[in-house]
Amino acid sequence: MAGARQAVGEARRIVVKVGSSSLTTAAGGLDADRVDALVDVLAKVRSGGERELVLVSSGAIAAGLAPLGLTRRPRDLARQQAAASVGQGLLMARYTASFARYGVRAGQVLLTSDDMSRRAHHRNASRTLDKLLAMGAFPVVNENDTVATDEIRFGDNDRLAALVAHLVQADLLVLLSDVDGVYDGDPARPGTVRIAQVRGPEDLAHVEIGSAGKAGVGTGGMATKVEAARIAAAAGVPVVLTSTVHAGDALAGADTGTYFHPTGRRSAGRLLWLQHASTPQGSLTLDDGAVRAVVEHRKSLLPAGIAGVEGDFGAGDPVELRDRAGRPVARGLVNFDAKEIPRLIGRSTRDLARDLGPAYEREVVHRDDLVVLHP
Repeated sequence: MAGARQAVGEARRIVVKVGSSSLTTAAGGLDADRVDALVDVLAKVRSGGERELVLVSSGAIAAGLAPLGLTRRPRDLARQQAAASVGQGLLMARYTASFARYGVRAGQVLLTSDDMSRRAHHRNASRTLDKLLAMGAFPVVNENDTVATDEIRFGDNDRLAALVAHLVQADLLVLLSDVDGVYDGDPARPGTVRIAQVRGPEDLAHVEIGSAGKAGVGTGGMATKVEAARIAAAAGVPVVLTSTVHAGDALAGADTGTYFHPTGRRSAGRLLWLQHASTPQGSLTLDDGAVRAVVEHRKSLLPAGIAGVEGDFGAGDPVELRDRAGRPVARGLVNFDAKEIPRLIGRSTRDLARDLGPAYEREVVHRDDLVVLHP
């Protein structure tokens, strides 16, 4: 364990995620003292110039509640977007003023999952974050709540943080909340014990993970944080999950919170986004040969291997690839509209090119735009 914590203290590029409950009052509205306390820690960590930090910050919707006269987080998307529109400006103004105390410029980066699953957008987001860090700015990332729809939302900023950690090839992800780690029961109940480290899913098999906290200003809870930690760890990024008041100790490598060991290897590209941040707009049923080609041999999906189509999707949308029993086996970005697929089913690309033109001599889903869903 000591070696793992030492690696935390030596991590050079770090993504830190903070939740709404750590930045705002229960009634909504930013708590300036809480924001300043967090910035004090982050500014100190990067002050030597050897460590780069990216902050994924919730709080936009919560910050917009009080100014709009709302007493609690609205349930409907339109009012959530309105609150985010007001709150995001207030949130960034607070961060800008707080970082300015250290001569640091904060840079706002707003993302949607739709942006991140598309190749060019993913590349641009990566390039922007790299350039902000290279120029000495402090990137503050949030979901673009003002335009995100139910179909393209990350759902919670914990998952967004895990994907950003993958995007920037971080050495560490730190998830901050109002709970100082994962416990083997309700932390408020006497006798429960903090789980210091997690090496794999089996270490949490006996643990009942809680949902959103009492404040009611955020969307996450311990369940979303553990899922985010699992996503990051599977992509080769170690994770520390702890409370915001212990942020400094966590970043220094102290034994605080719960440490999630990496369970997978680092990989380039945006396929993690496609797997965890996209919402399929339809599905394609594959014959047995196509399932083997896609799953076992990592081949592209060709028209000849399609047995059926469902949904109303356009070219470039994410779709689910299923076997004949209806089980999802992969997910990918499709190259044709749903209405075009029926006339392609079961035909070779050579025949399609001859009958319909050269634009049809291509894959339905290219292997570079496809991720296999492991059970």
